[in-house]
Amino acid sequence: MIAISVIGLALLVIYPLGWILRFSLYRYDGISEPIYVGMSNFIRAFGANGARYWQTVRNTFVFAFGKLLVEIPLALVLAYIVAGKIKGRSFFRTVYFLPSMLSVAVMGIMFYYLFGSYSGAINEIVRMFGGAGNTRWFSSGTLAMIVIMIASVWQNFGINMLFFMTGLQSIPEELYEAATIDGANSVQRFFRITIPMLAPVSQMVIMNALLGSLKVVDLVLAMTNGAPNFQTEMMMSYVYKLFFASTQLGTANNFGYGAALSVITAVILTVVTLIYLRVTHKGSEIHD
Repeated sequence: MIAISVIGLALLVIYPLGWILRFSLYRYDGISEPIYVGMSNFIRAFGANGARYWQTVRNTFVFAFGKLLVEIPLALVLAYIVAGKIKGRSFFRTVYFLPSMLSVAVMGIMFYYLFGSYSGAINEIVRMFGGAGNTRWFSSGTLAMIVIMIASVWQNFGINMLFFMTGLQSIPEELYEAATIDGANSVQRFFRITIPMLAPVSQMVIMNALLGSLKVVDLVLAMTNGAPNFQTEMMMSYVYKLFFASTQLGTANNFGYGAALSVITAVILTVVTLIYLRVTHKGSEIHD
């Protein structure tokens, strides 16, 4: 059993990592012989020629934090409501979770047509209520980014809601009863009991949502493909194109440069993870 685990680790982690690290030191188009260039790919990434990559890094963090500001509170509030004694609780729980079961490609195409420039459903609804209904959602970088955020929140809030519901079920009912006896209303119980008791679950949900947002690829490719003018291009979608669709970037395949950016992206994700874990650990110490 241990041997199988070691083999799996070698095949799925060590070998791909070694391949990426090796080819980050080469110029390689996938056809001709690789040419050793040392640290040139990394120097390029941090020079003027790497400006487009750092634009995608900025786009990714704007997307990730903008999405989290909506997704996490929405999932928490809905979990609190659905976990209460309301009729049709199972029905609402199922309905909220359904978007998580859709493939990213299907969901991306669906939202693309919902927000179509003129004939999209959103513009049609606006016209029904007397508005102009001619917003070109995907012609503006800001609006296109907002649409991607909406689609991502819609897909992911349901599963995060279930995580919060699991945490809510672990909170002893006696705490709420004691708080009620002491005169606490529902809002006070939520902020003084529910939020602190959900801290471990919240940390896990936020970490998963943050890393998932920083690694977004499929949704961007399905909805905007980075348009307009790379304003919705993300780190991982840009690296993907360098490997597999470089013609969309107006360049030849460059596995070496793509590998170097993969290494830099991995370092960025690792640093974000360590910072988050450090901050949450300090918060736990203060709480204790």
